[in-house]
Formats: sequence, structure tokens, C-alpha cells
Amino acid sequence: MDKFQEIRPYQDAEVATVLASLLRDSDMLDSIAHFYAPKLSRILPSLTRRLAKYTLTKQLRGVDSIRAIQHVIAKYMDKMIEETTTSLTHSGLENLNPDRSYVFICNHRDIAMDPAFVNYMLYHAGFETLQIAIGDNLLKKPFVSDLMRLNKSFIVKRSVKGRELLASLRLLSEYIHHCIETKNNVWIAQREGRAKDGIDRTDPALLKMLAIAHRKEPMRESLARLNIVPVTLSYQYDACDTLKAQELYIRATEGEFQKDEGSDIRSIVTGMMGQKGAVHVAFGQELVLDTDDPETIAASIDAQILANYRLQDINYLSLQCLLANDMLTEAESLHARRALENWQANPADLAAFEERLNTVAAELRNYWLRSYANSVLLKVEAE
Repeated sequence: MDKFQEIRPYQDAEVATVLASLLRDSDMLDSIAHFYAPKLSRILPSLTRRLAKYTLTKQLRGVDSIRAIQHVIAKYMDKMIEETTTSLTHSGLENLNPDRSYVFICNHRDIAMDPAFVNYMLYHAGFETLQIAIGDNLLKKPFVSDLMRLNKSFIVKRSVKGRELLASLRLLSEYIHHCIETKNNVWIAQREGRAKDGIDRTDPALLKMLAIAHRKEPMRESLARLNIVPVTLSYQYDACDTLKAQELYIRATEGEFQKDEGSDIRSIVTGMMGQKGAVHVAFGQELVLDTDDPETIAASIDAQILANYRLQDINYLSLQCLLANDMLTEAESLHARRALENWQANPADLAAFEERLNTVAAELRNYWLRSYANSVLLKVEAE
């Protein structure tokens, strides 16, 4: 494993040392203290840091393996699910073979919760938990990298260029193939960055990266080694919907969006703690490959992800609002009328929608509404 040491998750033999280091890390302790007691941590930082260390030391006593860490995380997930979702359902697990490992290519709506929900379903169904691909842009602080690697995350180096980038992509591809060969499941997003407009599209460059480990083979043969299964996450409410709309508005009006140091952390925390309503995790069918064209393979992944996406009233209500305010193209209006023809909103969902929409600034509403409505338009177009 030395070949993959820089990017791979930590192993059991490394857990005790990494945990001991984290419990001495003032940055991490301050972050946890601020998360749970923001006002008190500003007034009495030394006290809240000590309290955070005491609590973590107690919770992690006896934890000496990755599996034990994931048992601790599962308890936090149970609490988060109870507090921020109204339901959590799944489909398609019966299509998976417990004796087979898979690369799950997933639509990407939330930084932390997408892999967390997929992992949660596999964990409770008795499958091997995931090794999770995470971009180094999210690992600006060493303690964040350590925490992620303790939870079976491996690093995708997005900050490198030129020859270093090619070498990095090759190593990443080799590592993912190594995971499958050693019976480890892998989660990876269908593209870099979340779908902020509600349109889920697989980047063909992802497939080229996955195939490069066996580049002398035809792409279909290299990818067939990975047992690729598309996975669809459907959130009734996107906890980061307003943050995403704001980014899209700034890009449209100013040409680019510059993240500040806290942007990613803000999105991660909002995604974790924000209300998500009904959440569904749909496992698709393993890809059967009969082409070497990455565009065609990407389209087949997209077709499954779209077909398995579960629409909610908020998707139709957003589309109805865009149609009523003449904010759609002529073709989109035709699709919208067809979609809305036999649909009627639940009164409770309508009230929740109006309450949520009223919190969105006027200049952001078009982007906010489209982030929900586009899934309906795409489904109608596909049909």
C-alpha cells in the first residue's frame, strides 16, 4: 500500500496515532467547540476547547480501528437523520451482490451527505462500507484531511497541473481499481462539484480517469473491471438551495464566484444540519458496456440517475411558479404544461413551499426555483 500512501484512507494500525494527534489539535477542538457552542466559544475559548477535548476523549475511548470509528459515526448519523429528515428510504439494494464490490457513481447534490446516505444504507444492509473520493480542495486544514481519511476517504488531487496532474490521475485510477480488486466498494461523484442547478450530468473525463489504470485495454474492458452502478440521491429539500442560488446569481451578474475560506465548510455544515425532508437513495443496475465512447457511457449513467430520481411537490411547485411568471422558454413551457397536467399539490407541501420561497431574496428566486424545477423538465424531455 506504500504506493498509495499519500491518497489512501488510514488503516487500523494508524488509528490510535492519528486520533491522539487530533485530540491535541487546537484548530480541530476550536472548530468543534464553535460548532456546538458558537457564543460561548467566542467568550471562553480555552474552556470550550477543554470541554470539546474531554467529550471527544470519552466518546473515542477504546476506538482502535476504522470499523469502530464508523460505529461511532453511525450513531451521529442516526441523530442527524432523526432531526433533519422526515423519511429516509432506499431502492435497488436487492440488485447488489454482497460478494461483489462496486464503484458507485452518484449524482452530487451535497458535499458530505451524498456519500454519507449511500454509506448508511450499505452499512445497515450488511454490505462493506464505502471508500469515498474527496477533493483536496475540501481539505485545507490538516485535521479535516485526517478526519476524512479515518472515515475511509481517499484524496482526489485537484490542485495539481501538467505532468503532475497526469501522474495523479493515473495513481487515482490505479487506487480505485485496487479497491475493487481487494473487495472494497467505492463512492465517487459523477462530476467535480455539486449540481447547483438541479441538472445531473456525468463528466466523460471521469470515465477516462477510471479507465486509465488499464489504458492498453479498450475502455469498456477497463471500466467493466469496476462493476459500475449509478446511484441517485433525491432530496425533498436541498439544505444549501439558497447558497447555491446565490453562487449562480453572482456568476451570472459578475462573471465568476470567488469562494472565501469558509465557503466549503459553510456548505458542509448547512448540508448536514439543514432540513432535508424526504430523502431517497436509489441504487441502479450495474452498467453493461458495449462501447468505448465516454460520452455514450456517460449518457447511459445519466439515464439511470434521471430515471431513478424521485420528484416531490416542491419540484412541481417550482416549475408551476416559473411557468406562471413566464420564466420558461417556449419548449420548456410545453414540457411544464405536460408535467403539471395531472398533478395536484398536497396542501401541507404547498404551505411549506410558500414559506420557504418567502425567505429567498427576489434576485435569487429564478435560480432557486430552477434548481428544483429542472429535474421535472429533464424527466419530461426524456419521456
